[in-house]
Amino acid sequence: MGSKWDIEKFTEDNDFGLWKVKMEAVLIQQKCEKALKGEGVLPVTMSQVEKTEMVDKARRAIVLCLGDKVLREIVKEPTATSMWSKLESLYMTKSLAHRQFLKQQLYSFKMVESKAVMEQLTEFNKILDDLDNIEVHLKDEDKVILLLCALPRSFESFKDTMLYGKESIVTLEEVQAAFRTKELTKSKNLRTDENGEGLSVSRGNSGGRGNRRKSGNKSKFKCFNCNKMGHFMKYCPEINGNSAQIVSEDCEDAGALVVCCLEDEECDVYHLGSDVW
Repeated sequence: MGSKWDIEKFTEDNDFGLWKVKMEAVLIQQKCEKALKGEGVLPVTMSQVEKTEMVDKARRAIVLCLGDKVLREIVKEPTATSMWSKLESLYMTKSLAHRQFLKQQLYSFKMVESKAVMEQLTEFNKILDDLDNIEVHLKDEDKVILLLCALPRSFESFKDTMLYGKESIVTLEEVQAAFRTKELTKSKNLRTDENGEGLSVSRGNSGGRGNRRKSGNKSKFKCFNCNKMGHFMKYCPEINGNSAQIVSEDCEDAGALVVCCLEDEECDVYHLGSDVW
């Protein structure tokens, strides 16, 4: 087969129901899907050679789309029809035990907070598909109730809206569409929050110090005592100095306050809002 129509091989670990749908599509593209019904149903206008070629083509396509373990189970089947029937009997059994197993899976299905919700929705739909494949059909209303009851606690409001927010009966398709929309919106909002710009805060709620700036250049400071530039009041030659001085800095930041201590010449600068003054 050309790579254009390659599909994942069925290995028992993947979904046989989905593989079957894909395999049928491949056979249709190869124009040999009628071979699944047997050589006897092929058009009478076809020659025996053409019929044999079609059957062999379908059989080869099936063989190439099976994993080794599964292939061993059906390799002795001579035709595409017998191979197809054997696969269905092995992996789509309609036995009572299999029906009860799938029903138990469905009725006990519960979603958990720690697992991706959309992934769990896929698991729920797979159980429904497996039941449909063995001709166990449930009412749509029952499927809705089972899905809503399986939702985790964080979806309580969503469940109430679906159950009681409409006068008419809500369908499974509507619930799943709303479900996906909710998850996509949640994911989009999360990405927006992660990419948003943070706020620059000078002082925290705890009252701790904000941005601290050291300054050793005194040339732009004005003495409060003599009103001369270039020194602090504690170094003013006209007085002996006091315990502490507050010197205003002529800077561009409105409301900047410079507090200088006697122990050293370094200054702390706190940028406060203009409403403090």
